[in-house]
Amino acid sequence: MNTTPLIDGAVPLSDWGVIRAHGADAASFLHSQLTNDFALMGLSQARLAGYCSAKGRLLASFVAWKVAHDELLLACHASVLAATLKRLSMFVLRAKCKLSDASSELRLFGVAGPSARALAGDAAVWQKLDANGANVVRLPDAAGHARALWAAADATPALPALGLDAWHWLEVQSGVPVIEAATSEQFVPQMLNFELVGGVNFQKGCYPGQEIVARSHYRGTIKRRMFLFDVDAPATAGQEVFHSADPGQPAGMVANAAPRPDGVGSSALVEIKLAALDGGSIHLGTADGAPLTRRELPYAVTDGAG
Repeated sequence: MNTTPLIDGAVPLSDWGVIRAHGADAASFLHSQLTNDFALMGLSQARLAGYCSAKGRLLASFVAWKVAHDELLLACHASVLAATLKRLSMFVLRAKCKLSDASSELRLFGVAGPSARALAGDAAVWQKLDANGANVVRLPDAAGHARALWAAADATPALPALGLDAWHWLEVQSGVPVIEAATSEQFVPQMLNFELVGGVNFQKGCYPGQEIVARSHYRGTIKRRMFLFDVDAPATAGQEVFHSADPGQPAGMVANAAPRPDGVGSSALVEIKLAALDGGSIHLGTADGAPLTRRELPYAVTDGAG
C-alpha cells in the first residue's frame, strides 16, 4: 500500500534556470550538440536531453521545449547554467542561433499532485501545452504523483503552495536525474539510466561524446547504473558511497538527494557499480557511514541489475 502523503501544489524552482536558443538554426544547432533529437521536435513536444563532454560525460541535463519554430527553451540546474551557456556558445560559429540566459525573464514552477493533473489534463509525458500564457511540460510521475514544469514570463500559477523539499523528493522518486555542479562530468549518460528515461536518441547524428555513448550502448559495456536508495542521514549530490567488501575505494556517487517527507533521512539516486549490488552493504560518505536501503525505481533497469 502506498503510504506516501499527498503532495499537491506549485513551488518556484529557485535552483533552476533557463537558456534560450533563438534563430533560424536554433533547433539544428541543439540537435548537433545534445543527446536527443531536436530536428524533428514539434511545438507540442518537450525533450529530456544531456550535454556531454568529448569524453561522453554529462556536463548538464535539460528539460527542453519549443516556444516557436525559431525559439527553444532549455531548463537546467542553475549551478551548471553559466558554464554550459559559455561552452555551448563557443560552438555556435556560423549557425543562425543566439544563446542567452533567460532565467530573469521567466518564472519556473514545479507542479505536483492533483494540481499537475488538472493543469496537464491527459497530456502524455514529455508533451508541452500552452495554458493561459504559460508553457506546461508534462513530466514523468513520481511516487504516484503527477508532475509538470510550468514556465511563464509574467504570471504565477494560482495553485496551493508546495515546499521545495517535497518537489526535490519527487524529482528523486521519478528516477530522472538532474545534473548539478557537484556531479558535472562524472557520468556517462547510461550510468544515470538516461537512455531508459528518454534522454538519449541513438538514431540521431553526431554530438560531443556520441561515439563513447553509442559504444557503451551497443557493446553492453556499462558496469555502473543508477538506483534509488533511502538512508537515515542527510545526503547530497556528489557524495561518495562505499561497499562493505571494498571499503578502501568508493563504489559510487549520489546523483541527487532530498529529505524524505516523513522527516527521517533522505532518498537518493545513487550511481553505483553493479557488482556492489550482489551482497554486503552500501554506506554513505565513508565505509562506516549510514547504510543505504535500496528501493524500487519506477522503471526497470537493464544489464541484469533490475
